[in-house]
Formats: sequence, structure tokens, C-alpha cells
Amino acid sequence: MSEAATAHDAHAHHVELGFWRTYVFSTDHKMIGRQFLFLGLFMLIIGGLLAMMMRWQLAWPETEIPLMSWVPEPYMYGGILPPQTYNAFFTMHATIMIFFVVMPIMVGCFGNFLIPLMIGTRDMAFPKLNLLSFWVGAVSGVVMLSSFFVPGGPAASGWTAYAPLSAQAAFTGVEWGQHLWIISLIILGISSLMGSINYITTIVNMRAPGMTYFRMPLTIWSLFITAILLLLALPVLTTALAMLLFDRMFGTSFFLSQGGGEPLLWQHLFWFFGHPEVYVLVLPAMGVTSDILSTFSRKPIFGYHAMAFSMISIAFLSFTVWGHHMFISGMNPLLGTAFMMSTMVIAIPSAIKTFNWLGTLWGGSIRFTSPMLFALGFVSNFLIGGLSGIFMASTPVDIFIHDTYYIVAHFHYVVAGIIFALFAAVYYWFPKMFGRMMNEPLGKIHFVLTYIFFNCAFFPMHFLGVGGHMRRIYNPMQYEFLQPLQGINVFITVSAFLLGLSQIPFLVNFIGSLFAKKRAEKNPWQANTLEWTAASPPPHGNFDAVPVVYRGAYEYSSPEVKEDWLPQDRQLATTSTAARLH
Repeated sequence: MSEAATAHDAHAHHVELGFWRTYVFSTDHKMIGRQFLFLGLFMLIIGGLLAMMMRWQLAWPETEIPLMSWVPEPYMYGGILPPQTYNAFFTMHATIMIFFVVMPIMVGCFGNFLIPLMIGTRDMAFPKLNLLSFWVGAVSGVVMLSSFFVPGGPAASGWTAYAPLSAQAAFTGVEWGQHLWIISLIILGISSLMGSINYITTIVNMRAPGMTYFRMPLTIWSLFITAILLLLALPVLTTALAMLLFDRMFGTSFFLSQGGGEPLLWQHLFWFFGHPEVYVLVLPAMGVTSDILSTFSRKPIFGYHAMAFSMISIAFLSFTVWGHHMFISGMNPLLGTAFMMSTMVIAIPSAIKTFNWLGTLWGGSIRFTSPMLFALGFVSNFLIGGLSGIFMASTPVDIFIHDTYYIVAHFHYVVAGIIFALFAAVYYWFPKMFGRMMNEPLGKIHFVLTYIFFNCAFFPMHFLGVGGHMRRIYNPMQYEFLQPLQGINVFITVSAFLLGLSQIPFLVNFIGSLFAKKRAEKNPWQANTLEWTAASPPPHGNFDAVPVVYRGAYEYSSPEVKEDWLPQDRQLATTSTAARLH
């Protein structure tokens, strides 16, 4: 019997499970989604604290406050962080934020929670595999964090782990920190492959009757394409990580030139995964933003088919642009020109999405709720990041700004800007996940503070980059030509600290709302994708009966259900679809 059939039987004959089976080792996609959410939020705190310490070091590099008593005396330089520790902190900050915050929340949490609900099915195709994907991912996080407690500290070769630095078994005395970094990402890759197989199988085989591909919400389209990207790109990274581990532990020379290897091979393999990975992070943000903008503009998404096809084209083109990360690696100029052209072409589908978002807003009856504000924040920051990326697509310009803070600014506007879509999704689906509403005034305060200090922290980095400020240096004051720019570093650091403090309203709101007495309505936002036809929070099996999707207006077999929705002349289906519950 298939796991899908087993899940159906479990719904038909549901029995109450104990604490461990309900909250810890659950096979319910909704509980697994919540587990991914809490894992991601916990890692967000750790990644943010690492960033605060790095920024302090960059703003006041001569402060004599050694925080790391375990650092050997030869490495004790000026500042709160010695060079090796600073390298380790920026390596772990980037690794945690990308692989253990954005991916678990945007892909793990909302993928698990929303896919069955939004396509009208009872659970994932493989519930036990789903359970395993979370716990394998959690083990990966434990392995990554354990590297802080091994001799020499965590990995310090950067989140891209460029060879030959990362391939040498004993660079600067670090041994097991880099080993554990590699092992952790291999384990995480296995977890992500499990999830990808589950997502793809569920979306292909378990959509509700009438839910054709081009009636799916754009959130589902984005998660579907993301799963395909992971399925194709992760084996490349896993293979490269295995080769790197062999170089470090078993004396091979895949990436070591002294043994006949090629250090640039690592860059090719990593970025062949790395650029699709950027869209693994961004596409779910685009999907949830599209549905949220549609809901709070009170009109269907503008150019639904164009949005879906633009995501498909982004997925295809993302495998053709990895060389733009390597313009200064000595590649043939003709090859560099090819990568430059493909990089410019991939901007077109992103521009289509931005145009369609604006078209959705135009003429809409906009409601500035907390989810809507954060969705608009994502759009504006993504636009800034996209415009700065056009400069880097040009080989001559990229040669000048490569490995400067201009790149750091662009990367944070695109990838760290996803945090706005993340918060938009949390505020939007919190009532469905936990059955309670988050506080709207606190949510708006959170948005205003986050938006202001995010831009104050990252926009000035463009000026640092144009001024020649290199990335990954722990003491800018050692470089005479950077000393006039130090005031910008101080401003960025103060803004970054205020950005961190701006998350306190969110924590208060999130935790307080979990224990609020007032229950959320079934459909508090008057949205009309399928998840809002289920109870808040949805019961085991999600729906009383599997919904049937029709093109047109919503109809129901029960008048009590219809009362929860807007009158028929005000219904606004984001995908031009509707549902009838039988």
C-alpha cells in the first residue's frame, strides 16, 4: 500500500496520538511545517548575533575587548574578534542564514504547510519521508552548530569554501571545524532531496479534482519549481562536498594543484549549484508575495500565466549563468561574454514579475495590513538588488567591484531581502497555522523599523564597494585608503544593531499571539485560495471532504461555509479558479 493511501486511511480512522507522535515525531505535514518554522527562527537568532559581532569589529576594530578566551595568543589582534575568529563568524553567519534560516522557513515550513492545503489534498504523498526530511535537517543543524565547540573553532574558509584554502586539511590550525561544515551540508542536501521528491510527487499526483497546473496558486508554482531546482542542483553540490572531504581527510587532490588537481573546479561545481540556489531562496518569496499582493489589492494577480512562465524560464536560465561569479578567474573572454549575455537575459523574467506586481497594485483596493507591507517591502528591496545586479552582469564593471562591499550590498538586497517575504508569509498564514491572529499595530511597527534600518544598513555598502572596500577584512583601519570611509562603516553598524533590535516587536508579537485567547476566523483576510476553506488551524486530514475546483465562482454544499466568504460579486480568485466543497 502506498504512503498516500496509508495517509488517507489514517484520516478515515484517525485516533488520538500521544505527545511524541503529535508534536515531535509527527507525520502530519502541518506539524512538520511548524517544526521547520521554529528551527529557522532559532537559527535566525544565532545568525543575527554573529552578524552583530562582525559589524562591531568592522566599526570599532581597535577596541581591546577579547571575547574569545580560547583563541591562541598569536591570533590576539586589536578588536573584539581576532582574524581567524572573524573569518569563522562570517563563514558561519552566511551558512546559517542561507541554509538554516531561509531554506527551512521558505521551503521547509511553507512548502510543507501550504502545498497539501493549497492544492486540496489531505497530506504529503510520503508522510514518513516528510518526517525523516525534517529530522535529518535538524541533525544537520546540530552538526553545524557543534563545529563551534571543536578545537580551532568552526569553518573559516567563507560560505563558498573556495579551494585550495578549504581543501587543505590543516590550514591555520583548523581541522574538524571545516570537516563538520562539509558533513553538515551533505546531510542537509539529503534532507532537501527528500523534501523535493515529496513536493514534486504531491503536486503532480495529488491535486484536487479540477486543480490543473494553471489553476494552481503562484505560491505552489514557486515551490514546485524550487523543488525541481533542488533535485537537479543538489547532487552537484553533494558530489563536490564529498570530493572536498576526500581531499581533506584521505589525501586526494581533486582541488589541490600540488597533486595535479584544479582549484577552479570547485568554483565551477559550487556555482553550478550556487546560482540555482539563489532562486531556490528567491522563488518561494516571489510566489508568496504574488498571492499576498493579490489578496490585499482585492483583484486577481496581473498576468498569471506570464508569472508562471517567468518562473519556469528563471529556473531554466539559472543553470546557464554560473560563470558570472568567475569573471576574474582567468576564463576565456569569449566565454565570459556568453555568461554576461545569459546573465542579462535572466533579468527579463524578473522584470516581468516586477511589472506584473505593479499591474496587480494598479487600480486595486489596497489594504495596508502587516503582510501587505512586508510584501511591498520585498518588492522594493528586490528591485534595488536587481538593478545593482545589472552592473555586475557587465564583465568590465564586475572586474572593478568584484569582492568588494558592492557585492555584499547586492547579495543582501536580493537574499537578505527575502526576510521581508518571510515575515509577510508568517503574518499572513499565522492564523491558519496556529488559529490566532497576530497583533496588527505591533506588526506595522515591526515593518517600519525593519524597513528603515535594513536600508540604512545595506544601501551604504554600495558606496563602500565603489570606494574599493574589500569584503572579508576584519580591520579596515589597516588600509590607509579605507580610513576616510570608516564613518560609513560605523553608520552601517549602528543601523545593523537597530535592525536587530527592531525584531523584538516581532518576537513579542509572535510569542504573545501563540497564547492569545481570541481565536482566528476561518478566513480573516477574505482570501480565496483553498487553504482558507479549511478550519483555523486545519484538523487532521485538512478538509471534511476533498474540494473540487471549477473555473468561475465559488459554490458550496453548505450555506454555513458560504457565509465565511465575500458575496459572489466581490470574490477575487488569484488564479481565476474556484472551489466547491462536497
